[in-house]
Amino acid sequence: MQLQPYIFFDGRCEEAIEFYKKALGAEVLMLLRNKESPEPHQPGMLPPGSENKVLHATIKVGDSTFSASDGHNAGKPVFQGFALSLTLNDVPTSQKAFKALGEGGNVQVPLTKTFFSPSFGMVNDRFGVLWMIYVAQNMA
Repeated sequence: MQLQPYIFFDGRCEEAIEFYKKALGAEVLMLLRNKESPEPHQPGMLPPGSENKVLHATIKVGDSTFSASDGHNAGKPVFQGFALSLTLNDVPTSQKAFKALGEGGNVQVPLTKTFFSPSFGMVNDRFGVLWMIYVAQNMA
């Protein structure tokens, strides 16, 4: 069994992928656009002009993958009730990732030393996705 996040960026998927490539060194393993779907879409299912939007993508960050899509393409992604937890090997790497993900975003908890980590913080990226940046005690 495997649990894998699937994130709907509501029309901003390609922008998000490029951001994560720059911020985290993400790698696109697969990207399929609406116009490349092996099956035709039902009439009225796609908003006009969304042929080039992302139907499905698989993105690798470190040893993990997540899937993403443009979803309904309304341009207003909403992310509530979850966070992506990014575990890093050392404090300098956590600082770099936190700064990169926070560019254009909103810091929820500044990076700080805690009883459970030498570097922990929470930041919403520019798309609204909440990231928990964490260095495990045994990795520091």
